[in-house]
Amino acid sequence: MRAEHRTIRRAGALALGALFLLTGCGPTDNVAAPQEPVAQTSSAPATSTAAIQPSPSAKPTPTKAAAGTGGGGAASSPCPLGSKLRDVETALAKIGTYGAIVADGKLSAGDCATIKAFQKRMGISPANGKAGETTAAVAKRIAATDPATCKAGNATMACVDLTHQTFYIMSGGKVVLGPTVTRTGMKGFATTAGTYGINDRSTKHWSRPYKVWLPYWQHFNDGMGLHETTTYIHNTGIGSHGCVNLLHNDAVKAYSLLGYGSKVRLYGRRIGT
Repeated sequence: MRAEHRTIRRAGALALGALFLLTGCGPTDNVAAPQEPVAQTSSAPATSTAAIQPSPSAKPTPTKAAAGTGGGGAASSPCPLGSKLRDVETALAKIGTYGAIVADGKLSAGDCATIKAFQKRMGISPANGKAGETTAAVAKRIAATDPATCKAGNATMACVDLTHQTFYIMSGGKVVLGPTVTRTGMKGFATTAGTYGINDRSTKHWSRPYKVWLPYWQHFNDGMGLHETTTYIHNTGIGSHGCVNLLHNDAVKAYSLLGYGSKVRLYGRRIGT
């Protein structure tokens, strides 16, 4: 266990009396949620009718299709157009749980609504429907996650795909939470793969080394546990000090679904660790 990460286990956890735990968790930064740049749309300057007068035989110019009929851009959708639209469409079509979407590279009003729903669920800010880098990367990770890999059987088990940085809970052979995003240990603090049991939990746990509260804490191994993230989970190039960081709603739901003795299975390896 890590010597620098000592915390006191809640009294009565396993009826073994007071016991010291080592926590390897805490924030790696305090950066506010970055904003995905909103594409600036421009329209041609209005032509003065005084400058150009149509001839009596001129015919009206056909207009673009109405919103929701495809064609891309602001004319067919209230969402800004992102550079990763086709990637996002393809991934969300494969996931299939956030609404109808067609992988055609054309941003319709329906696509916009589906992308927004996904962004809100995954805590992506701003959730404006723009198919940017963050949305594409997260969608691809979720789409690539295969719950069968966890091999949970009928048990209630928390599953952490370290490779794709995703989290889900299985029960009775079905996914009951997720797959959703997570953030695990960064380089030098890699989260350990394996199967462990939850042996300490608290809705508000204090991390001594990092001086921060860890909401919905569920410890499973060597100072590592599940808990709500204390920073924007989509900041790239960083990670936890070994813990499995979760969005608020996912941490709350995981706390309600799991308990003492519940299994946590971690598989794969985070790239770069």
